[in-house]
Amino acid sequence: MNQTPMIWSVAGTDSGGGAGLAADQRAADALGVHLCTVVAAITAQNSCAVSQLQAVNAELLHAQLAALADDMPPRAIKTGLLGSAANVKVLAHWVDQLRQRGPLALVVDPVLRASTGASFADAELLAAYRELLLPRATVITPNRAEAAALAGWQPLGRPGLSSAPADADADADADAATLPALARALRQCGAASVCITGGDAGSALAADWLLTPQASGWLSLPRIVTRHQHGTGCTFASALAAALAWGHREADAAVLAKMATAGALAAGRAAGAGAGPVRAQPGFAWHAEWLPQLSLGEALPAAPGSPSRQNSPNSAVVVTSAAPGLYGIVDSADRVQASLRGGVTTLQLRIKSAPAAGGNTEPSGPPALHDELTRAIAAARQAGVLLYINDHWRLALALGADGVHLGQEDLLALSDAERQQLLNSGLRLGLSSHSLWELCRASALRPAYIACGPVWPTETKQMPWQPQGLHNLAWWSAVAPVPVVAIGGILSAAQVQAAAASGASGVCLVRGLGERPGDTVSALVDAMRRGLAEHGSAVPAPQATLPHPCL
Repeated sequence: MNQTPMIWSVAGTDSGGGAGLAADQRAADALGVHLCTVVAAITAQNSCAVSQLQAVNAELLHAQLAALADDMPPRAIKTGLLGSAANVKVLAHWVDQLRQRGPLALVVDPVLRASTGASFADAELLAAYRELLLPRATVITPNRAEAAALAGWQPLGRPGLSSAPADADADADADAATLPALARALRQCGAASVCITGGDAGSALAADWLLTPQASGWLSLPRIVTRHQHGTGCTFASALAAALAWGHREADAAVLAKMATAGALAAGRAAGAGAGPVRAQPGFAWHAEWLPQLSLGEALPAAPGSPSRQNSPNSAVVVTSAAPGLYGIVDSADRVQASLRGGVTTLQLRIKSAPAAGGNTEPSGPPALHDELTRAIAAARQAGVLLYINDHWRLALALGADGVHLGQEDLLALSDAERQQLLNSGLRLGLSSHSLWELCRASALRPAYIACGPVWPTETKQMPWQPQGLHNLAWWSAVAPVPVVAIGGILSAAQVQAAAASGASGVCLVRGLGERPGDTVSALVDAMRRGLAEHGSAVPAPQATLPHPCL
């Protein structure tokens, strides 16, 4: 059986080849899925205007779907221009039928209005979306005007939502403040996940509000300034559906869709007198400049190059340019000293038995913990080795530690004030990441390093994440804006060398240090050096594949 995922796009044709099924096909090709093109509507348009729209009759739409159902069943369906309430009803019927046979993702891109201004929806069609598609949707991807219309908050096309006014940045801020609540309202209508796209807002930042079971926040990139942006929404929704078909969860699929759309915008070019089409490109996922950031809260991130806002990622964190190298994780000051004798480059003291994280540990700490940290910090400083304290950031700050490492659950548990205190403290910050969205969230804070794991299966702790493998580690290392540290299941010198050869700037060992780190570390350091040299001398190969699913 062919393992290439199958997706259907139920959408409209664009006679100018810009949006609709034409854009969907380019996105599907870029993500390596097979696209079945189901025509729901036909438009007469060029790059300047839509002159006519005709929905196909419901019987013909039904026949297309029936023809595909048995021979080419989809893992995901993406909708675009549907044209009529009757077509929405047919599609809803088939979604239910297909879901009786197995899992099926439904990505609803509610195409209600053309970028040229033509309306594609009346009250009946809008009601059909609300009643029949939103309750069945895995993800909906409306722009701001479409989201407000679907929720009944504003008539479609309210000035300032569908076009950029003179003071675009101020308008974007005003509208953006309502988007988290608007997304929650749409989820109450039945949509499992919501991504309200912000590419049409006109501000310096292209920021989408993401609300999924895995994560929420602003998914943002600096705006790519181009006239040629026809088909952007179609590309985003189709790329998201393709990523879901590959097995990615909703938040990670949105990250890949954002990257694919950025690449498509960068490759857009003229095809007529008006706005040219975007062109999704294979290999987009390996471009570091297209990795978005994910905010920790609901405040709109600062625009690129503007002064940092009070609650934005701080610039005071000291980021070391030195590679973390062989990175030992130990649970006592005695093991810190033993690892230092072996020649580790970086150390982390992880003591989990005492109160930790959340900002609630008193700065003085329990006496035993205070003593362990004091001894460990002194030993590492004398050896000239960076030492990170896991979780206990207040005590680490009070004792003058070099840095602190946090898991993302611990980071999210901090209040805004505690997080700002940590970020402004001058402590080096290391962050864990296990998924694409966690990488994007960590990247927004520009830490000293980002850990990628588990690279191999690990017994150190239970977790829901799939092993990343060397392929995902190489992707992390290629796109992350700071050094990447490999962690998880690394027990041998061969694994250390392989991780470093994949691009990791640091390799973490816990059990791999053995009972006597002073006797084992030297060989591991040599393996790290060999791997880094191997990576440095390798000829980069074209990267067309996606990172594999993390959950």
